[in-house]
Amino acid sequence: MQSAPQPRRICGARTRAGTPCPTPAMPNGRCRMHGGLSPGPPKGSRNALKHGRYGAEAITRRREIAALIRRMRSLAAAVG
Repeated sequence: MQSAPQPRRICGARTRAGTPCPTPAMPNGRCRMHGGLSPGPPKGSRNALKHGRYGAEAITRRREIAALIRRMRSLAAAVG
C-alpha cells in the first residue's frame, strides 16, 4: 500500500505581476530566491582581512594621516 503523494508546497511570495511564486518551497516555507537562509561565511573566516585594510594597525595609521592633513590645512590657512 503506497501513501498518497504529498502536495507540492509553493513559496508563497508574490511576483511583480501579483501571482504566487511558482518555485517549490524549501523546508522553511520559502524558495531559494525568496528567503532561503544564507549560511554566510564560515566561522573564523579571515577573507575580509586578506589585504589588511581593516586591521587595527591600518585604521590607526589612516587616522594619524588624516590628523596630519587637517593640521597642514589649518597651518596653510593661517599662513595664506
